Amino acid sequence: MGFQFQRLDVPEVILIEPQRFEDARGFFQETYSQSDFAAYGISKPFVQENYSHSWRGVLRGLHYQEAPKAQGKLVMACTGRIFDVAVDIRQGSPTYRKWVGVELSAGNGCMLFIPSGFAHGFCVLGEEAGVVYKVTEEYAPEYDRGIAWNDPEIGVQWPITDPLLSPKDAGLPFLRDIHR
Repeated sequence: MGFQFQRLDVPEVILIEPQRFEDARGFFQETYSQSDFAAYGISKPFVQENYSHSWRGVLRGLHYQEAPKAQGKLVMACTGRIFDVAVDIRQGSPTYRKWVGVELSAGNGCMLFIPSGFAHGFCVLGEEAGVVYKVTEEYAPEYDRGIAWNDPEIGVQWPITDPLLSPKDAGLPFLRDIHR
């Protein structure tokens, strides 16, 4: 079938556009092909898949897992629309603290690959959104971490102003307080 891979301003983060076949019944698309992804350098196997459903105004993140359980993620909106964000938190990286954001939706079918060493978050752009993401490491609560969604040194330009946050996400620290 086929995929279009596009490196973003932070080149390790990759926007993936699958080929879609649409007709009066709807559409069909592949969401993953090991050989196609490996040919583009995405070769670490995915070991867990998660589903998240959220309502208008919800913002989830910015989340990551520390090594040795750091996760790469392949994110896709199955219903609705989200603004999906990846932040480079690799100290010493030339793109440290830089972020990229893209709209993922059921309508565009695009996916975002976020390698380990990045924090991830998203906000809902419509009434609701269902998000599926594959990860390269299983969830390990002892390595689960996060960064404040509104960290001023990162400066993500979220398209919503007063997000609905979980208590956990509302209490996340700034990156400077983690990397001292």
